[in-house]
Amino acid sequence: MKIAVAQSSSVKGDIKLNIENHLRYIKKASSLGVNYLVFPELSLSGYEPQLAAEMAMAVDDTRLDPLIAAAKKYKISVGVGAPLLSNGLPKIGLIIIHDNGNIETYEKIYLHAGEEQYFSSGDKYHLLEIEQTLIANAICADTINPQHAKTCAESGAIIYVAGVLITPQGYGNDAKKWSTYASEYSMLVAIANYNKPSGGLPSVGKSAIWHENKLLAQAGISEDALVVAENCSGVWIANVYQL
Repeated sequence: MKIAVAQSSSVKGDIKLNIENHLRYIKKASSLGVNYLVFPELSLSGYEPQLAAEMAMAVDDTRLDPLIAAAKKYKISVGVGAPLLSNGLPKIGLIIIHDNGNIETYEKIYLHAGEEQYFSSGDKYHLLEIEQTLIANAICADTINPQHAKTCAESGAIIYVAGVLITPQGYGNDAKKWSTYASEYSMLVAIANYNKPSGGLPSVGKSAIWHENKLLAQAGISEDALVVAENCSGVWIANVYQL
């Protein structure tokens, strides 16, 4: 089992161009044998709350076709961030495209202060199984609410993975929580962060993976990178690969 998080950037509101960038990462991840690749929060649109209503997508949106084709071609499951159509305000969503082309979604449960002006919150946790490994999905502020990780661990998750947008000011405290979850619940915790500003917010990069009481691998601040973890006979190892 190999899981990866993408440290990437997004162009404001340009879904077509952002998908082209995603395809770069998908191809590289596939060459490394990755089974599941997760991108930062709202990666298809950029973190642009004020544009969310006009950019919200459904799972049958034809703009996703290149990602579906890539998932099937490269035999990899991919989690991409996007605003999702909903009754009322859109949701902050993760669109999971499986290697057979099937699609499912997760909707962010815990919103950051101020996001409620533009988004409504989800109410269902999301776990999926890949290579006999149960994976829990999260998005940004989910990960700083301890109840979210606790619920996922109690549901049997071995991996806890999230796309985020974390600023330099917030990273230290948030990383302590992620490390704690890895230690307390013996989960592999993987975080995909932006490496450039989005929505007017600076990002610190440092996408990373923890397991138990150890930081296994961490990208730099500004590099385009994949952080990849592999389970080798019950032992997790991880590395950073630059694109």
